[in-house]
Amino acid sequence: MMRIVELPLWLFVLMVLFATVTFASHFLFPSVRWFFRRRLERAVKQLNTRLTRPIEPFKLARRYDMIQRLIYDPEVTRAIVVHAQENNVPENVAFEKARRYAREIVPSFSAFAYFSFGTRVARWLGNALYDVRTSHGDDADLQNVSADATVVFVMNHRSNMDYVLVTYLAAKASALSYAVGEWARVWPLSRLIKSMGAYFIRRKSRGQLYRRVLARYVQMATEGGVTQAIFPEGGLSVNGQLMPFKMGLLSYVVDGFDPKQRDLVFVPVAINYDRVLEDRVLIAANRRGDRRFGARITVVMGAIVRLVWRWATGRYRKFGMASVAFGDPVSMAGLGPNLSLGDLAETLRGRIADVMPVLFVPLVSRALMDADAPLSDEALNAQIQKNLMLARGSVPDMSPDDFTAQVVRACHDMAERGMIAQSDAGWSIVENERPLLQFYANSIAELHPTCLPDINAAHAKL
Repeated sequence: MMRIVELPLWLFVLMVLFATVTFASHFLFPSVRWFFRRRLERAVKQLNTRLTRPIEPFKLARRYDMIQRLIYDPEVTRAIVVHAQENNVPENVAFEKARRYAREIVPSFSAFAYFSFGTRVARWLGNALYDVRTSHGDDADLQNVSADATVVFVMNHRSNMDYVLVTYLAAKASALSYAVGEWARVWPLSRLIKSMGAYFIRRKSRGQLYRRVLARYVQMATEGGVTQAIFPEGGLSVNGQLMPFKMGLLSYVVDGFDPKQRDLVFVPVAINYDRVLEDRVLIAANRRGDRRFGARITVVMGAIVRLVWRWATGRYRKFGMASVAFGDPVSMAGLGPNLSLGDLAETLRGRIADVMPVLFVPLVSRALMDADAPLSDEALNAQIQKNLMLARGSVPDMSPDDFTAQVVRACHDMAERGMIAQSDAGWSIVENERPLLQFYANSIAELHPTCLPDINAAHAKL
């Protein structure tokens, strides 16, 4: 028993490493996790005192626990059995497929990442690129919503900047849970987005098993009181218009509503820009009749380098206004049991249109698109004022001098991009850029129904 045993040095080092890892995993790591977990709970408790909508325990649950709860849900279990029977595969194979879907969907929310990093970056980026405006009471309507209700922000989708703006503007209310598409499933972006509480969806997936797993996660989050944000248009608007709503995620949210439990309150949110960063990419996709956005990473990085260079040389200017308007909330408990999903979608769409921000690049685009000849500065101002008097939506409230300055600024920005040109006769459209002006004019087309194209026909092509 006391004899000396000789070992190669590499084997001895390996044994020590294994012993260290075993000790850490059984004794040290659990204690460290417990220590940080307690500190996190105290930080979240303090944070909740400042939020209009406190972070619910569902959102703070461990990701592993949420995945287990999701895949063993009775409805998901039934979907696994049906999938196995219909596809003639063993149930354990179908179960592993459901587990893979659950791991893909369920986020790993970090309050630290969201409030210490995410909202600060969103605030900085939004204010660096745009003159950010809010209207219609900002988040004042949220103050009147019952603390026990689940709040769902329903938004039009103009740009990928929508995520940034609404995260920044709703930071005083709560942490939002977004549904994001396949574009975000790229490492390390995917890790960051999951830590912000977003969940991935496959927009083109038609499998019943996948849809059941996704539906149950959305319904669990709704039942758990998680504040969510959805884009029911189903993607970015490729022609600038407010598109008809798709019922997928909206139906999942509504199906999880139990009038005997907590209320479900939808908050319409309208977003508009003087410049959409992806405008030419979206117009090209609309022209092709698909949603294959051909923005290569080299193009994106080139645009970022140009912006940094302009900032470094003192020539950087913001991209005009970006405005977010909050509409009147819609309570499911107040609507009654007989309202159909289609009626709810039209109600929400109408309330988004009612508060759509009316900005100056869309106003200038609309005025020049309607004109048969070039417009002088005076004629352009007069036409814009006329359109504003007829428009519904969130119309800017400003003095005559501010109004004139905003028109001049919009014309300068559009001329710099080559969209319009000024001559002795006045301002006119550069013909090659007419689709770009139409894209921006379409963003306020709902405010003037007489000029509204057939959006249902355009939507059917996609």
